[in-house]
Amino acid sequence: MTKSNTSTVTKSGYVTGSRKWAIAFTASLGAILEVIDTSIVNVALTEMQASLGATVGEIGWVVSGYAIANVILIPLSAWLGEHFGKKNYFIFSLVGFTIASVMCGLSFNLPMLIISRILQGLCGGGLLAKAQAILFETFPPHEQGLAQSVFGVGVIAGPAIGPTLGGFLTDGLGWRWIFFVNIPFGIVAVAMAWVFLLNDKVRDKKQSTAVDWWGIALLAIAVGSIQTFLEEGEKEDWFNSGFITTLAIVGVTGLGLFIWRELSTEHPAVDLRVLRHRSLAAGSVYSGILGMGLYGALFAVPIFAQSILHFTATQTGLLLAPGALASAIVMVLLGKISTKVDARLLIASGAIGTALVMFQLSDITPQTGTDELFWPLVWRGAVTVLMFLPLSLATLGPLPKKDVSAGSGFYNLTRQLGGSVGIAALTTLLTQREAFHRAMLLTNVTPYDLATNERLDLLTGALQARGMDATTAHQQALALVSQAVSQQAAVLSFADIFRVVGVAFLCSMPLLLFLGKGGKGAKAPAAH
Repeated sequence: MTKSNTSTVTKSGYVTGSRKWAIAFTASLGAILEVIDTSIVNVALTEMQASLGATVGEIGWVVSGYAIANVILIPLSAWLGEHFGKKNYFIFSLVGFTIASVMCGLSFNLPMLIISRILQGLCGGGLLAKAQAILFETFPPHEQGLAQSVFGVGVIAGPAIGPTLGGFLTDGLGWRWIFFVNIPFGIVAVAMAWVFLLNDKVRDKKQSTAVDWWGIALLAIAVGSIQTFLEEGEKEDWFNSGFITTLAIVGVTGLGLFIWRELSTEHPAVDLRVLRHRSLAAGSVYSGILGMGLYGALFAVPIFAQSILHFTATQTGLLLAPGALASAIVMVLLGKISTKVDARLLIASGAIGTALVMFQLSDITPQTGTDELFWPLVWRGAVTVLMFLPLSLATLGPLPKKDVSAGSGFYNLTRQLGGSVGIAALTTLLTQREAFHRAMLLTNVTPYDLATNERLDLLTGALQARGMDATTAHQQALALVSQAVSQQAAVLSFADIFRVVGVAFLCSMPLLLFLGKGGKGAKAPAAH
């Protein structure tokens, strides 16, 4: 063993002593910064739009630019860590992310903000996958549950913490502070990474200098086009737009060329050969489904709260906060037993629990309020953890140590892309189902329907009592009925969304047969 002041490094490369927990908190802090900034801006888009004089379509690129840059860098994080050194690359990502946050906060026009967000996404892409890989390479197999639970608290709770924190900062200090708040945490994370992360080993010079430029270019074209297709498809009416059609063609063609390139070159930028491990292949597919459900359902609740319940950004964040707290508590408790229980049983329990919660949420009505949403959202936060943590262990735990970095990048990429696919698909479905339900409801709202006429007469009389003339009162009554129909149609479409997510989780369960047992019975990863 190699000794240090407060830790020892085993022959297999695992860290013991107090330093390993310092490494865990360092890596997790970097991941939390990246995850929170994915959703924190959503509640401030209106204020940004007014401040910078942007249209709705233009301000959307503040979110899209970050997401596109993020997914391009995630699969490259393993190669960048090997090429520049894992510690060096992680610190560089933290420094770059913090500087980009400052640039975002100081942006005086929309182009500067979008460019700064792209830089933030490029630097943030190296934090999430690299943080998880660092934990797998630092902790021995029997302690992976606790280590991954520390990491998972931020990844699971981050999407809920982001809107809450963003709402408070935007309402109290202004939208620029959702970026400035990263500065002190970024500085602390850099200092901790400098002190606690293990120094990089000297690598083979030939391998270190090999750069797969074609692979990097094809990855950027393919993943960038696919992510842009998913982000902008709904706004551009999908394949009715030449721009979206071109993105789809370029994305699919680029993806095919990228796969061919990476499988045929000696030193690929993204090592796709790690998919030979059955646990990684199956786990990555399930990770995509988890991303669709996790981010898709989480995206639907704030929209329902703000459009139907008329919540402010802060109120919406507070609605999601108890669920985030439940996730954190269950994550810590699960970390202690996850290595002793078959991961497939835990994931199946989480999938069934999430499906039941989704079906419960599908009972929403226009009268649904905070009280009716509280417990379903708390249970959603709790049972989601039963899938997230065991899935990470079952997917990455069986990998040889040399493949963990590449495997982690691919695993996190599928979850991010799954989230984008889920949001794009559910947004489109929401629009289509709302139009369908409105059309169905209007078949019963006719001049020949007794209930409709009674409702119109009642509203018209009430409006006339307030001083309106008969014609104006009747027109306003018709508008109120139309508004009520639209609201009911929207509520029914949200119910459909929750049912779809619930069914998707149930249908995904056969994939568990291809996963390993995770913590229970998992073999120790092989050393370098």
